[in-house]
Amino acid sequence: MPIYTCKIGSSDGRILVKELDSVNANLLRQSLEEQGYVVFEVRKKPFQFLLESGIGRRKIGSKELLLFNQEFLVLLKAGLPIIQALDTILESGTGKLNEILGAVREDIKGGLALSAALEKYPRIFPQLYIASIRAGERTGDLPQTIRRYIAFLKRTEGFRGKIISSLFYPAILISVAVIAIALLLVYVVPTFSQIYADSGNALPVPTQMLINSTKALRQYLPVFIGMVAVGIVLFRRWKETEAGRYRVDAMKIKTPFVGAIAIRYALAGFTRTLATVLGSGIPVVEAMRMSIGTLNNKVLERGLLMAVHRVEEGSKLSTALENMKLLPPLALRMLSVGETTGALEEMLGDISDYFEEEIERNLHILSTAIEPAIMIVMGVVIGTIIITMYLPIFKIASTVG
Repeated sequence: MPIYTCKIGSSDGRILVKELDSVNANLLRQSLEEQGYVVFEVRKKPFQFLLESGIGRRKIGSKELLLFNQEFLVLLKAGLPIIQALDTILESGTGKLNEILGAVREDIKGGLALSAALEKYPRIFPQLYIASIRAGERTGDLPQTIRRYIAFLKRTEGFRGKIISSLFYPAILISVAVIAIALLLVYVVPTFSQIYADSGNALPVPTQMLINSTKALRQYLPVFIGMVAVGIVLFRRWKETEAGRYRVDAMKIKTPFVGAIAIRYALAGFTRTLATVLGSGIPVVEAMRMSIGTLNNKVLERGLLMAVHRVEEGSKLSTALENMKLLPPLALRMLSVGETTGALEEMLGDISDYFEEEIERNLHILSTAIEPAIMIVMGVVIGTIIITMYLPIFKIASTVG
């Protein structure tokens, strides 16, 4: 999510400057006002594409956060106070997370609640995690809240791993195909063209066209690479704008077949997150606002924000989401049953499971279809290049015969 620099006034009269993640500036301003701050300025931090790519930004990974929470949960269940539990973790750990936890420990020792101490580091601890900890402090059952968050992290990381593994083999095939074709064009074709040039014979038109194209490619390759690099930078800057991000996200979900997978992936994350947040005791409207950030798609976020407004006005969650026309009828019926029976959290989890299973089936179909397609395209392209380069030899052989 984008990072915003916020100038705010606290209830004790202090002026604070914080860097916070949020879906958009309006939602962040509203969230800060609900927390009792006076908001003077909310400004988007420049060069977001560098921050998102990891240049100039170091964020704790999900695995590090998962390991910390597992250790923390064990120590809390053993009856240790929060400060002693943090001391035990700090004794055995190293790295940036340990530095942050040391500062968090000092803040707690100074009288801050755990959630307030974690909130000082929004780029380290996700908003969802901080809100879950705050809910656990309200209910007095912090270990149960952490257990829920650990289960959430395991499910999301496990599913993300399945997505990556299913796309890994096609990615290797595409890489091998590109490298093979590039080697043919950059090294093999020029070698043959030199041999043909020395012979002085007239070349067939396809062979001459391929040789000319290869010469142009070798001559203008640095220019081409530079143009591509500039194009990528300009595209990413345009994508950072509201209009650009909206257009790109709209294209993602409108792409045939892939768009349906992207929508289901976003909704699976949303429903899983919403179930986790509701299970922590957070009210449905606040839980929906927190979960919207997991969609990572401006078009879907705009639709969900409209659903949030309808829920605020008194509509049922299933009715509000039905108007989005994104959830399938089965998911809407499950949601309605969950609201009626008081098992909304469980039903949201089941809906997420349903989406994830559907995504796995679709990805299996996609990967099964794309692998032979890549092999065929690679074979046709490489075969065409080789045959084109051997045409003069075939011509000479037929003349001699």
